[in-house]
Amino acid sequence: MSQDRPEPPTLLYLIKQVELASRAGLDELTRPVGLTALQYTALTVLERHPDLTAARLARNSFVTAQSVADMVTTLLQRGLIDRHRDPSDRRRLVLALTADGRQLLARLRPDVAALEERMLTQLPVTASAELRRLLEACRQGLGTRGDDSGELETG
Repeated sequence: MSQDRPEPPTLLYLIKQVELASRAGLDELTRPVGLTALQYTALTVLERHPDLTAARLARNSFVTAQSVADMVTTLLQRGLIDRHRDPSDRRRLVLALTADGRQLLARLRPDVAALEERMLTQLPVTASAELRRLLEACRQGLGTRGDDSGELETG
């Protein structure tokens, strides 16, 4: 490019900017109910995949083992999750949502859906499914497991 026109931002930069903006929006939605965006993400992961170990929850929620330990303690104290023996392997302790955790997610779901809708307002109506497909392909290209991403989904 010429010296008069700077290079456009890289895709990685743009993706990071979308992540930061969506996280800030999610923080605004979850703060009034006493949650962080990361705690909300962990709850959505457990909603889709009950009976995860804390280590698996950490991986799927994009936090360290130490961070998930603190998060689990907080969510247990609030009664949003519980810890119990894995029915298929009694040696393992696993985590699952409680009724209160499910109720809180249900309460937040419309606002989270509105945030996602706001993010997509500049796209043609038909583009959101294609964007999802392309982002999934990018995730696979980077070798990131697609079994559970902890994404900010509405349902």
